[in-house]
Amino acid sequence: MYDMCLHIDSRDPAVLRLLLRNAANYFKALPEEKFELVVVANGPAVCQFTKLNEEMHAIAAPLQDKGLRILLCANALADNAITENELWPGCTVIPAGVVEIARLQHRGFSYVKP
Repeated sequence: MYDMCLHIDSRDPAVLRLLLRNAANYFKALPEEKFELVVVANGPAVCQFTKLNEEMHAIAAPLQDKGLRILLCANALADNAITENELWPGCTVIPAGVVEIARLQHRGFSYVKP
C-alpha cells in the first residue's frame, strides 16, 4: 500500500514548496501504482492555500489534477479568519487536522512531515 499523508503546519513558503516537490516526486516514482496522496494543513499553514498565493497554486494544481487531495483544518482557517471562498479550488475543509491525520494513519497511510 502506497497511501501517503503529507502534513504541513508551517507558514514558510519553502516548506510548502518542499512538500509539493515531494508530492510531485511521489507521483513520478509510482506511475503504475494506485494510491491516495493527501496533504493535511493545519495551524498557520492554511494561510498558504488562499487564492492570493497564485505561485504555489500553479505548482499544486497539476498535482491536484493527478489526484492530490488537499485537506485544510477548519479550526486553523477560523483562527486565521480565512473563509472557504478564499481557498484554492479543489481544497477540502475538514473539522480538525490532527484528527484527520490520526484517521488516515489508522487507515494505513504513511505519514511524512517535511
